[in-house]
Amino acid sequence: MMNKKAKANTDNQSEADDNTIYKQAIALNYNEGGNSNPVPKVTATGQNEIAEQIITLAKEHGIPIHEDPELAVLLSQLELYEDIPESLYHVVAEVLAFAYIVAGKMPKGFKAKK
Repeated sequence: MMNKKAKANTDNQSEADDNTIYKQAIALNYNEGGNSNPVPKVTATGQNEIAEQIITLAKEHGIPIHEDPELAVLLSQLELYEDIPESLYHVVAEVLAFAYIVAGKMPKGFKAKK
C-alpha cells in the first residue's frame, strides 16, 4: 500500500480537560514527487472508536504505526488534507523515515553512503 505514497500513523492516549482518557490516531500521507506540493498532509484523524478503525485499517494495509502522543495532539489540530506546518517538518520527516525503513523502502533518489 505504500507504492507511491508513504503513510504513517501516530496514535496515543491522552487526557481531556475533564481527565477522561481517550485514544487518538492521525494518518499522514506523503506523496513523494507525485505533485507540485510534496508536503505531508493529514488524511484521517479520530478518537476512541474512529482511532481504532484508523489503526485497524493501517495494520490491514501494512502501514507502519508510530506512537508519539505529543505529535498526535499537534497534528489533530489540523484540518483534513491540510499541509503540515513548517514547524513540524523535521519531526514528521522522522516519522516518514521510520515508515520507509519499516516497509523496507528508500525514498526516491536516496543513495546510501558507502
